[in-house]
Amino acid sequence: MIETASLVDQYCHGVLRTELGLGTFETQLGGAVGQPAAGTTFFDTQTGFAVRRWCPPLLGLEPHCPPAHYLARRRELGALETGRRLLRSTGIRAYLVDTGLPGDLTGPGETAAVGAAGGHEVVRLERLAERVADVSGGASTFLAGLAESVHHAAATAVAFGAVGATAHGGVLAPEPPGPGAVRGAAVRWLTGRRAGGRLTDPLLLRHLLWTAIGTGLPLQLRPGGGLGDDGAFARTGADSADPVPLTAFAAATAGLGADLVLLGCYPYHRQAARLASVFPHVYVDLGSVLTRTGAGAAAVLAQMLDVAPFGKLMFSSGSRGLPELHVVAAATFREALDRVLGGWVADGAWSPGDARRVAGMIAEGNARRVYGLPAG
Repeated sequence: MIETASLVDQYCHGVLRTELGLGTFETQLGGAVGQPAAGTTFFDTQTGFAVRRWCPPLLGLEPHCPPAHYLARRRELGALETGRRLLRSTGIRAYLVDTGLPGDLTGPGETAAVGAAGGHEVVRLERLAERVADVSGGASTFLAGLAESVHHAAATAVAFGAVGATAHGGVLAPEPPGPGAVRGAAVRWLTGRRAGGRLTDPLLLRHLLWTAIGTGLPLQLRPGGGLGDDGAFARTGADSADPVPLTAFAAATAGLGADLVLLGCYPYHRQAARLASVFPHVYVDLGSVLTRTGAGAAAVLAQMLDVAPFGKLMFSSGSRGLPELHVVAAATFREALDRVLGGWVADGAWSPGDARRVAGMIAEGNARRVYGLPAG
């Protein structure tokens, strides 16, 4: 068996502090998908089945117990005790928490305390800009405050994230916008913005990305419209020009000192792995790739290992709201890794020592190196 006792969760969100009913739990289980169709349930998904497999025994129930029984036991224990039992079972030793989502979610420190692990912040660039805009008197003070805030955040954060920004056309253009264009975009956005309004201007988002790259911290990106076979982002909206190749953005940022970490690449995981094989500063997250494929995760992992260098893949849960998703991600990852690497060892293709070394790299070593984390 290929052991991966310790993990670094290189991309996740906090967990909900509140007690959850069936409807709320299902909404969180479905992630960003929304509500299930009438007469259906998100428990009837690969993720839902995995939750029922791995989580009930941690709360004193039989595997695959009915959802109603599981949620009743969850309420009986309470949100805090449930979180402790679940998170501390995962073997996750460090959480890199994206703090950009709204809601009553634990931050890096609280998540770490519940999980008896380390906690580190990934600063969401869009939310940072919106907070600066809320206290700015105009474009000049906004842009000056934005530069100062990014610099200040870089002193304590381990990475920046622009998970939503890349859904807008033109954001990943392979050069920063000029000062005049940035100022004009700031004036337009601030003029039409109400307090608390979200940043959607592609040119300002592009400015944000390049400002963050200048700090040298890793930058987490989510492909906006999916990666095509040629490594290009698909058209994502009416304001999009021709699809912007991610290869061009990666080429433009090579050598600048900031690593790019691609998130949420499934079902374009092979294309993402190919980009990681070409560019030294591009890495690929395994979070949604494995958790969304559930029982088929081993096959998907094998495909990525066929293409990407082993030092370019990193585990994450990609979870938000539910501690159950951390459990599922850790268990699915370990099972898939054992099936793939263990199978190669059994076939004589790999030595046991090499399999253990590569497993440790993907489980935590690569993330500790990329994000500058201390040894576990």
